[in-house]
Amino acid sequence: MTTYVLVHGAWHSGAAWDRVVPLLTAAGHRAVAPTLSAYGDRAHLAGPEIGLDTHVDDVAGLLDGLLDGQERVVLVGHSYAGMVIAGVANRVPEKISHLVFLDAMVPRDGESALDVMPVTQSLIDQAAASDTPWRIPPMSRSFGVTDPADLAWLDTILSDQPVRCLRQPVAFDNPAAQAIPRTHIHCTAGGPRRRPVPPAEPVWELPTGHDCMITMPVELSELLLKVE
Repeated sequence: MTTYVLVHGAWHSGAAWDRVVPLLTAAGHRAVAPTLSAYGDRAHLAGPEIGLDTHVDDVAGLLDGLLDGQERVVLVGHSYAGMVIAGVANRVPEKISHLVFLDAMVPRDGESALDVMPVTQSLIDQAAASDTPWRIPPMSRSFGVTDPADLAWLDTILSDQPVRCLRQPVAFDNPAAQAIPRTHIHCTAGGPRRRPVPPAEPVWELPTGHDCMITMPVELSELLLKVE
């Protein structure tokens, strides 16, 4: 049995994985999709102090309570959560068997989300001109979901994004973290421009938009089940 920990991206919540979790469990595995601080049913925790370190703490703390002995997890990070899983891997590499960057930011040590995707500066600038400069409202139409019913549902699970999450650099300099096998899954219907992936790191593709866990959950689950 493999344990998958599925970490959502900016604005989303653990509910984004609702179509994937049952597919992984039906295949005989364990799948956990936590909601990070400041999102979903934890939106009441939102504030200017919430940053990348908060979310690394969230996931690292989850692993502490989830795992027994030598068990390790496949840690999946979607979008902004590529930053999160990198930080978690740096802190507790012994608890992770594989990192999956799902249409995700892939940072180098000391980089922020803003460094990886400079286009996010425009969102920060818009927030700075508002009455709440520490938070960025969600933009559901930018996630590659086109079905009207899916869009309506997606709107119900989105929350504001704390700006500090995008500005705070990640620590990703632990040699043990660098040694964890990595797989990348790219959504090919639009999406951000990506850095080249080293040849040793497999890249799989899904012909859909950014929120593939909503638009292609079966196909995504089949790829995740291939991760060793």
